[in-house]
Amino acid sequence: MNMQPTSVLAPPNPRTLEDMKLPIVMMRDILLKTIFRKNVEMVSDLSQALCLTIPVTQELVDMAREQRLLEATGTLNANNSNEMGYQLTDAGKSRALDALSQSEYFGAMPVPLEVYREQVKRQSIRNIQVSRAQLTTAMGHLILPDSLLDHLGPAVSAGRSILMYGPPGNGKSSISNGVRDALGDMVYVPRAIEYSGQVITVYDPIVHSALPMEVDSPNSLRRGKRFDARYVCCERPTVVTGGELSLSMLDLVYNPTARTYQAPLQLKSTGGIFIVDDLGRQEEPPQALINRWIVPLEESKDILGLQSGEKFEVPFDTLVIFSTNFHPNEIFDQAALRRIFFKIKIDGPNQENFLKIFALVARKKGMPLNEKALVHLLKVKYPEIDNVYANYQPVFLIDQMIAICEFEGIPYQMTPELIERAWANMFVKDEHIVR
Repeated sequence: MNMQPTSVLAPPNPRTLEDMKLPIVMMRDILLKTIFRKNVEMVSDLSQALCLTIPVTQELVDMAREQRLLEATGTLNANNSNEMGYQLTDAGKSRALDALSQSEYFGAMPVPLEVYREQVKRQSIRNIQVSRAQLTTAMGHLILPDSLLDHLGPAVSAGRSILMYGPPGNGKSSISNGVRDALGDMVYVPRAIEYSGQVITVYDPIVHSALPMEVDSPNSLRRGKRFDARYVCCERPTVVTGGELSLSMLDLVYNPTARTYQAPLQLKSTGGIFIVDDLGRQEEPPQALINRWIVPLEESKDILGLQSGEKFEVPFDTLVIFSTNFHPNEIFDQAALRRIFFKIKIDGPNQENFLKIFALVARKKGMPLNEKALVHLLKVKYPEIDNVYANYQPVFLIDQMIAICEFEGIPYQMTPELIERAWANMFVKDEHIVR
């Protein structure tokens, strides 16, 4: 995806330990654990591992030396600008082991939740204005009625919840992905956040698409990096879930071995899009899932819980897109529907748009069009299903004909006979099977 220049304000670099706004003991212990686990000696290497500036790292090292947990090795490293090396004292090793028994987390220093909140405001999804041109470009591969963009554009620009509903196979998922592509700018994702002394990892390379220069070089600080390296600069994230979504997936995930937490899906999608596809196919009823989203959707905050039972608020800054094949009145009560800001029906194409899609797909796949075959399709086959067209059908029928041609060893072609064979695979005959 081509990135547009971002207007998002970058998180500023903390200049001192005090600016970090983290418990001193926590920072010291992460320093000791990182030295112990990664076997690093130089402040420059430590600053890279901790994702801190060299002055802040040096301040942390000096504090640990005063507490006799670190000592200088007494040798200068010629490869590192004659830097002094440091190592753990016996007391430092003992403290590192004790700290590791409480939490295995080491490496990038976490960002306090309160500090992260400010960054979320700076890069809010609601600050984005998507133009008709951007949305049209992002949806360029789809044949859509103009009226759909009339409804979709304001919904995306508002950064509020959207419910797309309609018969299956008409591109609700593709439209959701087009919305994601239309956003086009970047956000800063923290590697981890801290609340009440607990570490919650947020950055996830499976969910977040980092700019290569940022993910591989978290400490280009010596070359004048302009933002806090505890964050990774990423495309606005998109989390897609379907029938597998359960309420438990929206809770913090606790790792009993590492004694750390992993952010739930909706927190990872902060500043981006959370797509709930195939709503109504999950184990939990749709009403229960929507009830879980009521506070976040209305108040822009979510409530999460620690193992201790303590509850706390995190920002909820996500464009939620629900997609379902059911009519909304079948699966939600009116109170739930009120809380979903935009409801957009995605219908199948009319005959004219169906033919446009059919011709587009045929050209892409190298299948020559044949008037006799098309007339047979429209005049003989579609009346069998009351002329109900769907966006998936051209791809399905053409792929079927291609498969038949390849099997028979004949050039790609479209005939009434091949239309009949392809059509037979699109629907299953309703019959009783004796077992």
